[in-house]
Amino acid sequence: MSKKHAVGAVLLWSTVASAFKLSLRYMSPLQLLFWALLTSLFLYGALYFRNFRPSRENLRSAYLGLVLFLYYTVLFSAYDLLPAQEAQALNYTWPLALVLLSVPLLKRKLALKTLFGLFLGFLGALIVATRGNVLSLGFSNPVGDALGLGSALIWAAYWLLNVRDVRRLEEKMFWNFAFALIYVSLLILLAGFSLPPMKGLAGAVYVGMFEIGVTYLLWYRAVESDVAFASNLAYLVPFLSLLFISFLLGERIEPTTVLGLVLIVVGILLGREE
Repeated sequence: MSKKHAVGAVLLWSTVASAFKLSLRYMSPLQLLFWALLTSLFLYGALYFRNFRPSRENLRSAYLGLVLFLYYTVLFSAYDLLPAQEAQALNYTWPLALVLLSVPLLKRKLALKTLFGLFLGFLGALIVATRGNVLSLGFSNPVGDALGLGSALIWAAYWLLNVRDVRRLEEKMFWNFAFALIYVSLLILLAGFSLPPMKGLAGAVYVGMFEIGVTYLLWYRAVESDVAFASNLAYLVPFLSLLFISFLLGERIEPTTVLGLVLIVVGILLGREE
């Protein structure tokens, strides 16, 4: 079953870049985050209900939820400004950001192979962001590109913080999403609450179910059973995502996006710990 879990997670995650972009046609990044979090909270609440137990330990979700809120706000803002193919490629550099953060936080020393992998990976990101105009640094959208790379850095930080959390998956995800929902709700109320069109709501529910809901559970089960198979299969996500982006959004996939993604994936592979 672990292989089915991994395949299911990869296929679902491959669709979410398109879902982000389609949803953002009808709502703002904050609105998308609000409705997606609300959906995922119902899901995790249903799973966690029987063992529900408020405790001081769950207060750590106050800062984990804040990081989660910042991540998705920055990520959705990047998708709002950039073509989906560009935003998802830049966000996919998060394993490279994880390697960089491990140096000061985990006191990790980087081997020459790892440094070369970082160079290749971020060169790939630069190729995507500039659409091949690397020497002139002709960024298509500097703010959007900064947000795309920023989301990768925030997610790497969240991963490092979350991996030390020994609570059950359903419990910590419920409380993380609950606090994140509180933060986004405050901003929504300040900006003025309004109900988005049904097409936008449908997209947000899809994102809540399959970006930050069911797919996390599938992935957790897959990694728990066969981490090597799941990890290797995950490298298909950005390339499968391009197929959905082309088919569902009608974006012309740029050759520089494919080249950049290849370099990013090679960089991640070289940067992995043996």
